[in-house]
Amino acid sequence: METTLYSEVVVLTPENSKHLINLCGHCDEHIRLIEDRLEVNIKQRGFTFYVKGHPQDVEKACATINDLYIQAQNDEILAPHQVHIYLQTIGKKLIQSTASNKSEKRLDIRIRKGAITARGDNQVNYIQNVMKHDISFGIGPAGTGKTFLAVACAVNALETQQVNKIILTRPIVEAGEKLGFLPGDLAQKVDPYLRPLYDALHEMMGFEQVAQLIDRQVIELAPLAYMRGRSLNDAFIILDESQNTTKEQMKMFLTRIGFNSKAIITGDVTQIDLPNKKESGLVEVLNILQDIKGISFSNFFAADVVRHPVVQSVVEAYDAYNNKKPTNH
Repeated sequence: METTLYSEVVVLTPENSKHLINLCGHCDEHIRLIEDRLEVNIKQRGFTFYVKGHPQDVEKACATINDLYIQAQNDEILAPHQVHIYLQTIGKKLIQSTASNKSEKRLDIRIRKGAITARGDNQVNYIQNVMKHDISFGIGPAGTGKTFLAVACAVNALETQQVNKIILTRPIVEAGEKLGFLPGDLAQKVDPYLRPLYDALHEMMGFEQVAQLIDRQVIELAPLAYMRGRSLNDAFIILDESQNTTKEQMKMFLTRIGFNSKAIITGDVTQIDLPNKKESGLVEVLNILQDIKGISFSNFFAADVVRHPVVQSVVEAYDAYNNKKPTNH
């Protein structure tokens, strides 16, 4: 028996050609993305969209078109990844009762070059936790924005003079490969491991300013081993890839934090590169610090992945596979 499809018409107002083009994207790529993700058919004539599909999918698609048209009026360029993030959010909500529930939850982190926007419940809750707590953990799969948003918070704190420096660190652990001897001085040896942090800084502050601040030691990038013995006052500290800390390293890092400092620890417990995965400091700390005042834990999931849609599918496939594997006793 063939399922009856449902049709609905969306008319966008006020009419503005620039905003319409921004909504649709280059060669209508945003509309195609909405069609693919929500499994609907969309036909457009000017500012009128004809949406056809299963009722729940059509309802979500119409809400998406309306909400993204509003966003297209506020953002000079509406990027495909923004559409992807919105579709993830609305997909989880199933559009509940009122129009106010259809809009995604978002929070802007202000920096001099503009604003970095946290989108969806988990990203927004993560940033709110960072604002309220001295130590914040962001835990979840790759591509959920944990590190990028942490760097944005650090840049905001530095630019608003809440702290005097930014310290970015991570354990130096090879991810399943033996890289052998790396040429150059310490900075050149460590740089490949810290590249994701560099990339985020460069995007938010520009290459020249980042280089100047590193020269002045206002921004410091260092392997975790170099944190031992220090007291980090008036600093915003980010420990990335914390699943690869040993238990001793995690305790050492947490006890480095000084007055007027804030720390964010990010990690993914499914990607531990330590020889003995049970020795992960992140895994242990989840059982020790959950009820400590001043410390928060934010969790991310496959649905929060903000990279290419296929990355989310990969994460979900691995989760499903690991959940089906029999437990060895």
